[in-house]
Amino acid sequence: MNCQYELKELGWNDAWQELFQPYLKSGFYPGRIAAEYRDRFKVWTELGEVWAVVSGKMRYAALERSDLPAVGDWVALEGRAESMMDHEDQDVIIQSILPRKSKFSRKAAGKTSAEQIVATNIDTVFLVNALNFDFNVRRIERYLTLAWESGAHPVLILSKTDLCDDVEEKVGQVQDAAPGVDILPISCATGDGVSAIAPYTRQGQTIALLGSSGAGKSTLVNYLLGQNVQLTYEVREKDSRGRHTTTSRELFLLPQGGVLIDTPGMREIQLFGSGEGLSEAFEDIAAYAGNCRFSDCQHESEPGCAVQKAIAEGMLSEERYESYKKLQREARYISRKTNLQEQLEEKKKWKKITQQIKEHYQTKR
Repeated sequence: MNCQYELKELGWNDAWQELFQPYLKSGFYPGRIAAEYRDRFKVWTELGEVWAVVSGKMRYAALERSDLPAVGDWVALEGRAESMMDHEDQDVIIQSILPRKSKFSRKAAGKTSAEQIVATNIDTVFLVNALNFDFNVRRIERYLTLAWESGAHPVLILSKTDLCDDVEEKVGQVQDAAPGVDILPISCATGDGVSAIAPYTRQGQTIALLGSSGAGKSTLVNYLLGQNVQLTYEVREKDSRGRHTTTSRELFLLPQGGVLIDTPGMREIQLFGSGEGLSEAFEDIAAYAGNCRFSDCQHESEPGCAVQKAIAEGMLSEERYESYKKLQREARYISRKTNLQEQLEEKKKWKKITQQIKEHYQTKR
């Protein structure tokens, strides 16, 4: 049976309604991308779940994958397919994507510099990290940098406390690496600490779960939903690595309110964006840098360097500073490659426009 939705349940509010006003006169109606399957999308609407495809115009105008819908997007739809089960050959058409208020992206795997959108329109990003042998503070810093870059609010979920003998010590390490970020140690096996998640799961809020394979995301999804909707597997005992139990991004409605986006585990997580998330993720280093004698201080051997002074006095760990420099170099490299790619795409766009003009005049002769 096809379930109908109230848009408010899905995160719709007055701000989205105002953004949608220009589409009403065309007879379009709103929906939210719940899942993606190759070139088709499952969309939640007031009519229920529908299958949708992007319009030819949108696909033709798209210069890169990020110009097409992603899970979490609000879109303008044309065509009233009442049920995707009864009308499998009658896809509705996605005519436009509403402006995204947040976007969690990473660099696509491989040598490309292309952007891969993980999820959009997120209010809170739950960064799930297991407190077992796979615990890694440097990885947490990397996830935090991407989370701050996205525009969403990051919360660190430290899972599997029942499998850790030194929870307080590891929480302390994370606090040093994530100043000002909420940290929630939990165990879905015992229920310990899970109640602290409740304030983030109210109606109108969208949460995304991100983390490495085996971190416990699928187990947490099942716990929050109160039923086993995601497969879970035991992790390898020797290194705590898990299998990808979630294979695609998908929206879930939480019984206590709110929308949850589950994502596949990430074995490769590379930065993408302007690098602005670094100043948020490493705000302590940014604060020290602001006290350097010279505004262009490189924090190496310059006189009056407040960063090096903080390291010497034990206020800032050498490991954290090295992690910051590594991510900074990576962000600059991605920025250079992205700018080059943008130039090539702009050239490609004008080449396409020129070709259209030529074809137009040839048909008029």
